[in-house]
Amino acid sequence: MNNTLGIIIAISLFALWNLDLISTLLNLKALQPKLPTEFKGIFTEDKFAESQHYTRVNSKFDVIQTTFSLGITLIFWFTGGFGYLDQWARGLGYGEIITGLVFMGILFVGQTLIGIPFQLYSTFIIEEKFGFNKTTSKTFIVDQIKGLILMVLIGAPILSLILWIFNSIDNAWLWAWISFTVLQLLLTYLAPTYILPLFNKFEPMAEGELKSAINELAKKCDFPLTEICVMNGSKRSTKSNAFFTGFGKNKKIALYDTLIENHTTEGLVGILAHEIGHFKCKHIIQRMVVGILQSAVLFFLIGIATDKDGAFSRLLFDAFYVEKISVYAGLIFFFMLFSPINKILSIFSNMSSRKHEFEADAYAANAQESPEHLIGSLKQLSADNLVNLTPHPFPVFMEYSHPPMLTRIEALRKIKFETK
Repeated sequence: MNNTLGIIIAISLFALWNLDLISTLLNLKALQPKLPTEFKGIFTEDKFAESQHYTRVNSKFDVIQTTFSLGITLIFWFTGGFGYLDQWARGLGYGEIITGLVFMGILFVGQTLIGIPFQLYSTFIIEEKFGFNKTTSKTFIVDQIKGLILMVLIGAPILSLILWIFNSIDNAWLWAWISFTVLQLLLTYLAPTYILPLFNKFEPMAEGELKSAINELAKKCDFPLTEICVMNGSKRSTKSNAFFTGFGKNKKIALYDTLIENHTTEGLVGILAHEIGHFKCKHIIQRMVVGILQSAVLFFLIGIATDKDGAFSRLLFDAFYVEKISVYAGLIFFFMLFSPINKILSIFSNMSSRKHEFEADAYAANAQESPEHLIGSLKQLSADNLVNLTPHPFPVFMEYSHPPMLTRIEALRKIKFETK
């Protein structure tokens, strides 16, 4: 290691890995043999034991995966891999943009190839063992191919634009941020119509009790709902979920078919009331604004990290054994440098997210004039997805974007909801 910055980055990455390991070990230690009273009648003793076993297996798997990933990264870095790859890419004789796409493309493909065995094991061994997996080998392969095609058709042009801006325009960070924000909003708008259907089927919900109840809820909450869809989530997993898509006056609801199968009408309406709560409490707008502002800061810092005449960028490239400063390599190095900082920032974003979840729960309880329907669904979701019911407070503080289920239920029971 030839400079102080490189040592700081390496130590930070190891510290980040160590922090995750401590969090995982504390979570495993917090597993308790006794089923919480709140979940009796939903979890059997065997089901509870299975959920704890599922947590242990996934935790150990995550430790192995992150350790392997960090090891490969450090080996590639310390043996001069970034420098050799940069020299090879430049040797092809193309301009900065094509060279950058080649450099970053090879790193992406390498990372993907390393990750595939872990995806296979997680999907076809762990998820299969616990009865979740419905993905066939054909579906897995097709998903990988579709994902790669999307990266080429969408990711490559966006990356090319960012590289061109930083190599050609004054105040590049500002224009790159504006361009990225516009494209991000555009993709968010287009994804439900053109991207998500590439991976799953979305069919209009049939007329009946559930659809009527959802429409009644939307009307009661003054929520502009234009479409209710059912997604074939069972194509890949027995796990269940629901989500909203759409901007402005055109809101769409998508429910996994597995969710509909396992919940009562009142429970499903409770889940959707929670999601409506996020919109009515303006959580979506708040998160979007914060994300846009954060990306502005990131692009400003990227400008510093890729400045060809800057002292900091020179130190950064020396730390990774790369001779010539470039935007494309600078992007990779910056995000490696930023990952420990991002871990700290994520603590605050998770705190905000957990607060939003409590607020959305409260909105749902008031919308249904009772917390019991949502509580019932939360319990059922916990059982269906083998949720860890007794997580340690430290990983909750560090990593959880949602409060633990038991905490949410306890908070719901304390709500003084507004009766009509």
